[in-house]
Amino acid sequence: MKSFSAKSDLQTYLNPLRKKKKKIGFVPTMGALHKGHLSLVKRALYKTDVCVVSIYVNPTQFNDFKDLESYPRTVDSDVLKLRQISDNIVVYVPTNEDIYGKDFSLSDFDFMGLDKIMEGANRPGHFKGVANVVERLINAVQPKFTFFGEKDYQQLSIIQHLNQKHRWRTTIVPCPTEREYNGLALSSRNQKLSETSREKSGVIYEILKQVKLKFSTNSMENLKLYVKKKISMHKDFIELEYFEIADELTLTPAKKNQKKLKYRAFIAAKVEGVRLIDNIQLN
Repeated sequence: MKSFSAKSDLQTYLNPLRKKKKKIGFVPTMGALHKGHLSLVKRALYKTDVCVVSIYVNPTQFNDFKDLESYPRTVDSDVLKLRQISDNIVVYVPTNEDIYGKDFSLSDFDFMGLDKIMEGANRPGHFKGVANVVERLINAVQPKFTFFGEKDYQQLSIIQHLNQKHRWRTTIVPCPTEREYNGLALSSRNQKLSETSREKSGVIYEILKQVKLKFSTNSMENLKLYVKKKISMHKDFIELEYFEIADELTLTPAKKNQKKLKYRAFIAAKVEGVRLIDNIQLN
């Protein structure tokens, strides 16, 4: 298994493979790899000839310095997990300078309003940081396919939009959310929860599943009231940040159920100060 910290070295290795018509797959991560990440890597290995996995905690997408400082960094164990899957993986662990240069200058993007709601509204500047790092990573790897999980569905939608608009020349492959046995969406942040809270946090997905069951027979407002009520029953350990039902394609918040559209429910909540997000397709 090859490992690089400079994009020039990475490209020197990948370019001959590309000339031989080898398909390059790419899984961008911030490390602290779990089964969700590894499922993306396995999909990439199945669909392509070589899988590049980047491990980089991107500082520009954090609007909370304490969150950035406390984000788990486990590169050695991450590499070990990847090595156990396949030797046909290339690991890219860039430095800040390799990604942003010395001045950390950021490009501006037109997100078509997708950055103003839900995660964007609650984390100012977050998606600007995401877009900048994803564009730089894709330019470094030049993959045929790039794999993203649906847990961060708003991020996935924004990246698909930017990929089409800016012609990054990769195909974005959405992958289903992987979950713990109790339904909690797998996330690197789950490591920061106590065992008890991690167990209890399965209620988030249980509530989403109930919303799915009730979707066809309830108004949007009633569903929102239902979620607030259910969360309030667990206020001893969970705090609701937002719950939204939106058009799956445009992420426009829905006021009523229109039969021709597909909808998705989104939720963000804090448990022990740890921010957890999840979503579910409704119809």
